[in-house]
Amino acid sequence: MGLGNVERILILAKTYPSPSAQYVETSCVAGIGQDGSMRRLYPVPFRLIEEGQQFKKWQWVNARVEKATKDHRPESHKIYVDTIVCGEVIDPKREWAARWEWIDKIPSFNSINDLNVAQLNDQVSIGLLRPKRILGLEIFKARSQDWTEEERKKLMREQMQGHLFSEDEARCQVKKLRKVPFDFYYRFVCDSPEGEKEEKHKIVDWEAGGLFWNCQSRYGGGWEAPFRAKLEEQLGSKDLMFLMGNQHRFQDQWLIISLIYPPKQKQAESPQTSLF
Repeated sequence: MGLGNVERILILAKTYPSPSAQYVETSCVAGIGQDGSMRRLYPVPFRLIEEGQQFKKWQWVNARVEKATKDHRPESHKIYVDTIVCGEVIDPKREWAARWEWIDKIPSFNSINDLNVAQLNDQVSIGLLRPKRILGLEIFKARSQDWTEEERKKLMREQMQGHLFSEDEARCQVKKLRKVPFDFYYRFVCDSPEGEKEEKHKIVDWEAGGLFWNCQSRYGGGWEAPFRAKLEEQLGSKDLMFLMGNQHRFQDQWLIISLIYPPKQKQAESPQTSLF
């Protein structure tokens, strides 16, 4: 049994569990290593990635990781959860200056077409997509409003991997985890070899699930208007980018695993004011 190496990783993505989707990891944590290498980390228990729990997006963690043996995507690594040590959070001060340093190191693409080419040529399975234009949000009712018994069993298995939790503890975690009864998709435009192309991709970022529960708790049946206001208007007014991750068995299918939304960078007023 390998023990891997201790790595310092900046957390960039935490996804909401989706056990009903065949061949998709139940939940995914992704980040960038100190050396600029992208990392997909699993299995990670829910309680470590829920809002307000052990680690956050934009937080450094040290942990022992090793290359996943059953998942050949280069970014995919097994994490030894009991070795996680949380470090500092990179704050968004000065127009995200400290965060931009790391955003600029992520493999970046202007279209799904370019992302697919990188996947075919270099096995890229995590990349930053910069959409040309956001068109809006589509919301659909999930096929089932609660976890099925089969889904609960899959969630239980995930929580018990690594023997970190007893069966009772795992059952308690699964019971607390509410299924989001809607699916959310961003519609956006990218350039392609044939010209502008409209795309639609599912959002699985934990932040979107958390926002839904917060809006429903505060506004009840009127949750959709404030939910859309946040994702369409507020984030749409920023330099919204998508951290995309593909699926293990279907590597040409991409999900939005994290929303990255720095403020739009100000253009220099004249050549004299430019720093570059």
